[in-house]
Amino acid sequence: MKSLADRFRAWYQHERDCNAKMVEMLRSVPAEARARPEFEKALAKTTHLILAREIWLARLGVGPAGAGAATAPPSWDSRTATLEELPARFERVERMWEEYLARLDEDELARRFEWSRPDGQRWRWDVEGVLTQVNGHAWYHRGQVASLVAGLGGRAVDTDYIFWARPEKLV
Repeated sequence: MKSLADRFRAWYQHERDCNAKMVEMLRSVPAEARARPEFEKALAKTTHLILAREIWLARLGVGPAGAGAATAPPSWDSRTATLEELPARFERVERMWEEYLARLDEDELARRFEWSRPDGQRWRWDVEGVLTQVNGHAWYHRGQVASLVAGLGGRAVDTDYIFWARPEKLV
């Protein structure tokens, strides 16, 4: 049986695959539909996923802002990414998460830490809870992006875990 840390690493590989699929979905939107507000909304939700991953790394004490960061530091680009910018933005955050997850172990999963939200509220949680949250958060917004892409006439791709993991098919 895989350790919990190994499962989080595997789930992040799934997320990386889905990130590439989201970019391809967005690229499939016909040029004339890209001026519609729904396309901007899909880009904004995709950018939000990148920013959320950056912010959580910072809160975990791994990203450039250091421990307890409430929001991305000014050096991070928080505006909505263009379609052309998304691959590089994903590559950057994915590299940081890969480095963090490579060191993930049971002690780190159990570590409790505190962070502040932009409204000043303070929170405490364990790393396992945070990693579960960011994983589920990505699934939620990927579904929204897929729905927006389909509504714009693009090709929505199924990013369900089962299609990535490919369980053994029986006759």
